[in-house]
Amino acid sequence: MLRSKIKTIILALSVTLMALSLISFPQESVDASIRGLNMWWEIVFPSLLPFFIVSEMLIGFGVVRFIGVLLEPLMRPLFRVPGVGGFVWAMGMASGFPAGAKLTARLRQEGQISKTEAERLVSFTNCSNPLFIFGAVSVGFFHNAKLGIILALAHYLGNFTVGLIMRFYGRNNEDTNKEKHGKPSIRYALSILHRTRLNDNRPIGKLLGDAVMSSISTLLMIGGFIILFSVINKLLYHLGITSFLASGLEVLLTGFGLPAELSTPFISGIFEITLGSQLTSQVQEATLMQQAVITSFILAFSGFSVQAQVASILAQTDIDFKPFFIARIFHGFFAAAYAAILWNPIFERFYNTEQPSNAVPVVLLGEGTWFQKWFTIISDAGPLITIFALLSYTMLLSRRLGK
Repeated sequence: MLRSKIKTIILALSVTLMALSLISFPQESVDASIRGLNMWWEIVFPSLLPFFIVSEMLIGFGVVRFIGVLLEPLMRPLFRVPGVGGFVWAMGMASGFPAGAKLTARLRQEGQISKTEAERLVSFTNCSNPLFIFGAVSVGFFHNAKLGIILALAHYLGNFTVGLIMRFYGRNNEDTNKEKHGKPSIRYALSILHRTRLNDNRPIGKLLGDAVMSSISTLLMIGGFIILFSVINKLLYHLGITSFLASGLEVLLTGFGLPAELSTPFISGIFEITLGSQLTSQVQEATLMQQAVITSFILAFSGFSVQAQVASILAQTDIDFKPFFIARIFHGFFAAAYAAILWNPIFERFYNTEQPSNAVPVVLLGEGTWFQKWFTIISDAGPLITIFALLSYTMLLSRRLGK
């Protein structure tokens, strides 16, 4: 009872402090809100929407169950999750945060995985997509696409390691939902696909409409969290809280041989990965390797912004958020360690033969590079895709409310 009252007081004081901060720093809050809105409007919404819609339709048509039967011999021994976890893992890597959580929650709602399996699965299927790592972070912030090799390897190897560790989670209260179907075969997988499609007797038009509605609803929630934490991060900086936390972190970073100047970007990255990665790239006192280590931790930890998105998605099910949060801490340390370990044998040996570690390869900054073209296309077409999708969502919602 006392703990509950203390929690109530802390939450009330936190919200009151935020409200007073919004009044005290109106211009800064608006600027941060616009920054978060632009990120969601131009990049996040158009890049995630197709993956979400296609994923919903793949689940409805039974393709995910088909893949799950074939991947069962791989996913069950490695991670102690059903074969459908392979689909979630692949889609999570391809589309980025928080696709893994959304698909895991969807499979749990359909009863394809148990509660324990869902908590294992969500812990290692949420990760940054390659476009964000190479395009936004490596090229956009560090102006060095080759750095993306190290960041990607550290990120995905760390995720794989977390998956192997989380296979031991929940062994004492195992509620694994195993299907007894012997060795996987194409014939059996096809029969499962057909049976799943028949069980979901929605017409194609209804299935597509549901997929669009569910996807846009989730993306609207994600946009709200991005804007909220962009404002929170800016307010914490102006209130001096970021500097206060960074001063306590300086001792720890120095103990690991890292410059104290990385403490402020690190704290910012704990709340929001984009701002943290950008600030890390601007620290001139750190070498490129030290920046890569901190950035790897920030990307793996995901930031409270992404974690809040995941918590909101998981709240629609009985999946516990705590294992996911603990897994993010493990992932952060694993990714940072992998970045440090792989730096000399991979980056210094193969990608850094003609330039010092802080140099900028000019050839990668040209307008003709693949990453530059791809980012330009998304930035130009992203707002149009967002407007069209929101109009479609409004029309579908109006039709359903009118019936």
